[in-house]
Amino acid sequence: MQQGQVRGGAASGAGGTGTPFEFRVEPSNEAGSRARSGTLHTPHGTLDLPCFLPVATRGALRLLDWADLEHLGFEAVLMNSYHLMLRPGTAVVAAAGGLHSFVGWDRPIVTDSGGFQAMSLGGVASDEGIRFKSVYDGSSCLLTPEDALTVQAELGVDVAVALDECPRLPASSTRVEVATRRSLEWARRSAEAFDLYGRQLLVGVVQGGTDVELRVQVAEEMADLGFGALAIGGLSVGESFEERLAVLDALADVLPADRPRYLMGVGDPLTLVEAVWRGIDLFDSVLPTRLGRHGSALGWTGRLNLRSSVLQGSEEPIDPKCGCPTCSRYSKGYLRHLLLVGEETGRRLVSVHNLHFLKEFMEAVRKAIRLGTLAELRAEVWDSWARRTFKARSARSR
Repeated sequence: MQQGQVRGGAASGAGGTGTPFEFRVEPSNEAGSRARSGTLHTPHGTLDLPCFLPVATRGALRLLDWADLEHLGFEAVLMNSYHLMLRPGTAVVAAAGGLHSFVGWDRPIVTDSGGFQAMSLGGVASDEGIRFKSVYDGSSCLLTPEDALTVQAELGVDVAVALDECPRLPASSTRVEVATRRSLEWARRSAEAFDLYGRQLLVGVVQGGTDVELRVQVAEEMADLGFGALAIGGLSVGESFEERLAVLDALADVLPADRPRYLMGVGDPLTLVEAVWRGIDLFDSVLPTRLGRHGSALGWTGRLNLRSSVLQGSEEPIDPKCGCPTCSRYSKGYLRHLLLVGEETGRRLVSVHNLHFLKEFMEAVRKAIRLGTLAELRAEVWDSWARRTFKARSARSR
């Protein structure tokens, strides 16, 4: 077992205990697998790895509250420091005692920096940073790598992500090269400024599009900058599944084994199990709640469209074997009715089920790693998800 304190020291902000971050990991014994299980200890609690983080972008999950997540057993959440910087503002959060106190969540919080928003919200990147037009009042603001650290330090979160630039794929090789080199320089600036701006566990983001050689080069340089964890960014943004796996394959032996590895923005079971197989520890995605709001349920047999006419009058739950609050009480026919008439309750109930499924899925993955049965679980996921989600199955042999 590998273990040790990763860079980050004691956490700042209300509720922090001053306990150093500690990462323990034990690799799988399965031939061909780099999967590992372990723990990441933070001042607000311990994450069992591999771990999935629900996304509460503005400090809340749509249609849900913290009691829902606590009941489902989630250990941590992801929020977005760019949005929180704009509304309500870091001064308001700091005055409330930090983000944990402000939102009423006493478990670990990870915050993204705002790099993804450069793509999704039309931010304009330069060597200095990213210039945004506020989605709330239209005002202009510049977010530099140093600013991103300051914001996350003032929020008092457990895990902070360094600023990066994420190009939407497909993109020209020139566009990817420029964004990747800029992100690498911002990472250097972040690493240099980290001790001045915050004491969280700091995550550096490896960019590079689908260029595996560029990804490897950047990962090797990032590994020497002293980040407490390294993330793979810029996937699930338009690339094919085969290209996604090629990047994960290329980075499997490059990302340092003594630090957590984080694949950002991914939440479908097939990518999750393939990434875990390649040694990834941490994930986040809006997928379970976004699909839930649109009436799609996740499960061991794939996705189910609850708006389908074939479910009219069905008295069965989404999954008879599921123990979530939704499946314990409500039928597919009733959920379909709620969705079709626009009742928010239906969207909420499906979101609860989807989150429960992913929590249960990650627990099954961790158990399979410990028992040496991950290959069997991986095959099961492929059988139920590949034909519904992806056209190509040849990637399974990778």
